[in-house]
Amino acid sequence: MKDHGVPFSEAMKVWARVAALSFGGPAGQIAVMHRIVVEEKKWIGEQRFLQALNYCTLLPGPEAQQLATYIGWLMHRTKGGLLAGTLFVLPGLLAIMALSWVYVLLGKVTLVQGLFFGLKAAVLVIVIEAVLRVGRRALRNNVMRGIAAAAFVAIFFYHVPFPLIIVATGAIGWLGGRLGWAAFRTGGGHGTPGARQVADADSLLGEETPAHARPNVRWSLSIAAVFLALWLVPVALLYFGLGGGNVFAQIAVFFSKMAVVTFGGAYAVLAYVAQQAVENYQWVTAGEMLDGLGMAESTPGPLIMVTQFVGFLAAWREPGGLPPLLAATLGGLLTTWVTFVPCFLWIFFGAPFVEALRSNKALAAALAAITAAVVGVILNLAVWFGLQVLFSDLEPVNVLGATVDLPVLASANLPALVLAAACAVAVFRFKFGMITVLLASALTGIIYSQVISVI
Repeated sequence: MKDHGVPFSEAMKVWARVAALSFGGPAGQIAVMHRIVVEEKKWIGEQRFLQALNYCTLLPGPEAQQLATYIGWLMHRTKGGLLAGTLFVLPGLLAIMALSWVYVLLGKVTLVQGLFFGLKAAVLVIVIEAVLRVGRRALRNNVMRGIAAAAFVAIFFYHVPFPLIIVATGAIGWLGGRLGWAAFRTGGGHGTPGARQVADADSLLGEETPAHARPNVRWSLSIAAVFLALWLVPVALLYFGLGGGNVFAQIAVFFSKMAVVTFGGAYAVLAYVAQQAVENYQWVTAGEMLDGLGMAESTPGPLIMVTQFVGFLAAWREPGGLPPLLAATLGGLLTTWVTFVPCFLWIFFGAPFVEALRSNKALAAALAAITAAVVGVILNLAVWFGLQVLFSDLEPVNVLGATVDLPVLASANLPALVLAAACAVAVFRFKFGMITVLLASALTGIIYSQVISVI
């Protein structure tokens, strides 16, 4: 096949640019990637881009970062995948780490409190918008709507673990696909990411499959062994060396499990992390979880980088014999390591077999069902965030045979309600961008906190 002619040095510049512009969650990040690598650079064509995207939606973890890894690997082999995937994460890693330091050192300062008050209101609206966006894409018929509703009831009322919901709905979808049920003939993905269509034949890579991208069982097993070792050996050393009760061992094990079971993108990941980190491990409070999401929403990189903030605070509160800041920094870096190393594993091991996966109708149906369930899971996240942001007190109530925390109406936070309503108008009525809304809301929160402190 023809040489695409793109030097590695140029690829480095392009992926650094993609990383710097990767705001707005997976949909926005994928759109940016499409504009640069397909429309502008013409590295690959439309069909190849969508094939790669469809494969990445099948995987647990952040699909945009995995898509960057896939394209980087396709263009420049393993080093290209490592370059693209690492650069995609690096700006967010540095930004979240810096903000985490500010948070624990200056979190009680009025200005910082006002900043995060404003971010929380905006984040709530952004999560609601994500529910609607994914819902429009995934809930194409009553069966899919039923799956979404069942997933919401299961996790909100009965606290069914997120992984169990994913396994159950995936099995239902797979069976529906095997039986040829019409309701399951719908796929996930984000639709066509851009307006300009570039044919594969007109791209620099062309239509043919590069030699390194063809299935090679020996290579796949070798690369899988390397990344499994990079991922699991540190986990094993921490678990058996420090004991299962040590915070670093718990971080390594928990976020490793998360990397395997969190299908459905960043917001689905957040639902699982919130359920476990807040309620079970008590590493962070609900308010701190919202603060972390505000950081991730307003910085470049995958939204899943909020997990770094969770790991940071977990180690900050249980530093052992280490200085708290050092322990927190190590906890954040450990979280990022066990979150993203598996992403490289999925791509390098599975990408050569993507053609076979793409043509599997049962697998596509399973993905459609999982995507529908994720809508219900994200709705649960939106409701949970809303209760935490808009009300000071919750009380347990028996509903449908389950105990659910519902708001005490008298404890409504009126300033938060007003600010959230203003953000909703800006997003849904005037179509303001996410970054604009976040900045405006954060500024409003700062001004409000300063006025209150003076009064």
